[in-house]
Amino acid sequence: MSAAAARQMNLGVFAVGNGNHVAGWRHPGAARSGDDIGNYIDIGQRAEAAAMDLMFLADNVRCDLGDHPGFASRTEPFTTLSAVAAHTRRIGLVASGSTSYTEPYNLARFVASLDHISAGRAGWNLVTTNTPASAENFGVEMVAHDERYEIAAEYIEVVQGLWDGWEPGARVMDAESGRFFDPARVHELGHRGKHFSVRGPLNVSRCPQGQPVIFQAGSSRAGQAFAARYADVVLAVQINFELARNFCASLKRDVAAGGRDPDHCKVLPGFLPVVGGTEAEAKAKLDTLAGYVDESVGFRTMTDRIGHDFSSYPLDGPIPDLPLPSEVQGYARMMLTPEYRATHTLRDLYNNFAVSRGYLISCGTPEQIADTMEAWFAGGACDGFIVAPAHFPEALDDFTEGVLPVLRARGLFREAYSGTTLRDHLGLPVPANRYARDS
Repeated sequence: MSAAAARQMNLGVFAVGNGNHVAGWRHPGAARSGDDIGNYIDIGQRAEAAAMDLMFLADNVRCDLGDHPGFASRTEPFTTLSAVAAHTRRIGLVASGSTSYTEPYNLARFVASLDHISAGRAGWNLVTTNTPASAENFGVEMVAHDERYEIAAEYIEVVQGLWDGWEPGARVMDAESGRFFDPARVHELGHRGKHFSVRGPLNVSRCPQGQPVIFQAGSSRAGQAFAARYADVVLAVQINFELARNFCASLKRDVAAGGRDPDHCKVLPGFLPVVGGTEAEAKAKLDTLAGYVDESVGFRTMTDRIGHDFSSYPLDGPIPDLPLPSEVQGYARMMLTPEYRATHTLRDLYNNFAVSRGYLISCGTPEQIADTMEAWFAGGACDGFIVAPAHFPEALDDFTEGVLPVLRARGLFREAYSGTTLRDHLGLPVPANRYARDS
């Protein structure tokens, strides 16, 4: 049994209706629509049959026809996951919601509602939204990077305060006396801060999980500080083992320094597996995926993720030495380092984004892919992965039917669910309610 068998991986699926690969929809038999609810229900049911922890829906608030088609046209994630909840029973349901373009009262209500609808399976991926095109859809100027995190810190305090506004037992529902609520257990928030003024209470009662699970993906210094304070799960962009291990260790030190248990802040990097019966078969699949990509779309995806336009540079030349962009920094911090530029060409960078949108790619047999996952997990580089299949359903099935049995045989992943909520799956405690009196 492996050295990591004392603990097990957390695994989620990154659900993009027409595949995580920018042109995965071109694969024969692949799902092609980002707004067909049947695609998402199917992903949720397949991932749940494999006992995966969660399905994750990213989001943006703009339409860019030159970007990944799954991001240019897709249904709103909380609405989508509410429908998925009705067709699943165990899998966690996590959606992105913006602190820049959604009022905190509404966001708190959306996520709490999903937690009730799913009987305790909801998570919120907190995003600050980093593109000028998004700001233009709301008639405002985009806020500077670090200020967005200042706003987000107040925002999450409001949201969590609203979720705490209903104590356990606030709904009495005594038919004999006619007493439905205990008013002493329902609390106004009364928040008046620099950016928000919110009275409360929320018009949704206490969540089944106490509070839904908080996900966050920031990799900048401000983002890491924010994650250490608030995040239950950090969605990481990591492709180098040593850098990933350093990031994970640093983050968990910051979590502990803030008085939280580092085991209650999970680090899950994105991971795109390309599975073949042989190494050669897997390589042929990867070559096919690369061949689907229109070069202009590949460059647009890279530009969108890194924040610089590389289309004027020669693909077989070096990666330009450019400063960190002001809008988005996670991918740039990983891929514009001197170490990465010294060992990779611009084509290497382009190929990574064209196939996986910048996430770690593992190509090989189920055993080889399991080896990579185990090495990262056992080596302290992560607590698991967000699996990003190139297309659905085949690439997801390749992983669940090929790689998961290997991980289970090594004691690295569960055979079946042992709990019913997302907190159960992730090994997270129910947070104490700030108003609850000792009993």
